[in-house]
Amino acid sequence: MTGLALLQLTLSHLRSHKRAVLDLDPRPLAIFGPNGAGKTNILEAVSLLSPGRGLRRAGADDLARRPEALGWKITGVLQSLYQVHEIETWAEAGQPRQLRIDGKTAPQVALGRIARVLWLVPAMDRLWTEGADGRRRFLDRATLSFEPGHADVVLTYEKAMRERNRLLKDMVRDPHWYAAIEGQMAAAATQITANRTKAIAALMAAQAAAVSAFPTAQLTLTYSDPLPTDLQSALADHRSRDMAAGRTLLGPHRADLDAVFADKHVPARDCSTGEQKALLISLILANARALAQDFGAPPILLLDEVAAHLDATRRAALYDEICALGAQAFMTGTGPELFAELGSRAQYAEVTETHGQSAVERKDAV
Repeated sequence: MTGLALLQLTLSHLRSHKRAVLDLDPRPLAIFGPNGAGKTNILEAVSLLSPGRGLRRAGADDLARRPEALGWKITGVLQSLYQVHEIETWAEAGQPRQLRIDGKTAPQVALGRIARVLWLVPAMDRLWTEGADGRRRFLDRATLSFEPGHADVVLTYEKAMRERNRLLKDMVRDPHWYAAIEGQMAAAATQITANRTKAIAALMAAQAAAVSAFPTAQLTLTYSDPLPTDLQSALADHRSRDMAAGRTLLGPHRADLDAVFADKHVPARDCSTGEQKALLISLILANARALAQDFGAPPILLLDEVAAHLDATRRAALYDEICALGAQAFMTGTGPELFAELGSRAQYAEVTETHGQSAVERKDAV
């Protein structure tokens, strides 16, 4: 068997799950149950098998089941192309998250080399109407899916920027204190911008090449102030302005992702709720198609309450596209009827909750 799929997922003391074990095959998994039962917690566990803080951006202690607060653990058996890997990630109470791959301690970036995980959660429905921070995170997640080293470059830039901001707030004027920091920022910024630009191009190409029931988004990387070619010199020139503001006002941390509903020539922020959701799904599917070529297999998809704002026709079209892509998609919904169009093409699980503890049970096709 080839491709990319979780064959087993085990949760221990993670949020509402004291213990849960799912034996899986590469088909999509439809997870249903009432609100608050613990469905999203399963998707969060899968998201933690990729670099970063997962789909809720939670700290290690926030993931532990209450009231025990003993820490938590996630184990996954992952089919990745022609190899099978065992992934273990956990955190003891009050300790940072740890990771082992095939029994060996590994950095988080190593997860990006053996797996690709994309997600769409209800909080992202506001992506086009809220601030630029969320859109940058969305773009950087997409970029990270193509270039696992992108996270390290962003961290390098942010660490250097924090040091520069500290100097600015302390009103340090000696240029020697700034030179090396600004050189670091400029070098990282060049790579960040190149990575983001490449990711946008890949998303656009994947949308253009597909026949899809979902609309196409025209994407543009924009800045509140134009990003200069020589950022190091520009940072030196802007020290007085930045000192007055108490922070760095120029760089890739000020970027935004602009999207336009291509067929209607309408900015995404002005589209209806349903259109905004459809644009997001279109970009996730485009990301998945592009990764299927780049990585050699489609990514694992995490689609939380994906049926929201989709009519039955578009919902069926989404399921058809996921199955045609061959992706293992973890999807949640309140009832099995939301997944009726999948039939035997998917596997099913029901999540229930009793006295604050979740239980997961595999079900036959609905």
